[in-house]
Amino acid sequence: MDITLEQPARACLVTDDDQELPVPATLRYTSGDPLAVHIDFPADVALGGETVTWTFARALLDEGLCVPVGTGDVHIRPCGASRTVVEFHSPYGLALIQFDTPALRRFLLCSYAVVEAGGEDMGPVLDRGLSTLFDGV
Repeated sequence: MDITLEQPARACLVTDDDQELPVPATLRYTSGDPLAVHIDFPADVALGGETVTWTFARALLDEGLCVPVGTGDVHIRPCGASRTVVEFHSPYGLALIQFDTPALRRFLLCSYAVVEAGGEDMGPVLDRGLSTLFDGV
């Protein structure tokens, strides 16, 4: 049985003119996808008017709390002692979202209580990936 954690998070969208606009977000982790974390944004704050979910490596979030990381669509870096900036890159542009670092740390600690770092069962993840890759072949 999969265990899912969900934690509302205070977040702020940083605009081009350095304004910080509050944005609701939900941090989500599921034991069925043990290497990933998800950040859900509701439809009323998304460009397309639909709920948006960003999925990326849990290890990336963990490392990004201490040092700048990321080379793809998601970049994470500390911003002082109490804030963490997550950059989301898409074909539509870039969104900079600031989160409270203590909230992200609490979320990670809860996720490690469900599945410890290095204790991820890769069998089901590998099966799903191979099935997706070779579906219909």
